[in-house]
Amino acid sequence: MIELISADRCISCGLCVKVCPTNVFDGAVGEVPRIARQSDCQTCYMCEAYCPVDALYVAPYADKSVPVDEATLQATGLLGSWRATLGWGAGRTRLAAVDTTPFLDELEREIERSA
Repeated sequence: MIELISADRCISCGLCVKVCPTNVFDGAVGEVPRIARQSDCQTCYMCEAYCPVDALYVAPYADKSVPVDEATLQATGLLGSWRATLGWGAGRTRLAAVDTTPFLDELEREIERSA
């Protein structure tokens, strides 16, 4: 569930507001968004993934809110960590480039055989 928007990091671009499928945020471009309907969050991580400055933290708990501390999230590298894991952003390696899931190799072989 969405737990934090870092006002210090946020550049007020409005991307999180735009990409949220359940309209969790209030705010417009030029304003730091506000978590207005937290219980509507589906924990899809779209807002965190699209945030260009890693200003959001979505906790992995979809059914409950958990207390978070921004300084601790920053110190532990959790603030914006989903975007980093995906490899979104300049200088990051995309997850697909390092994925070692065996079934992906099998799918690739099947595609080559059917071509």
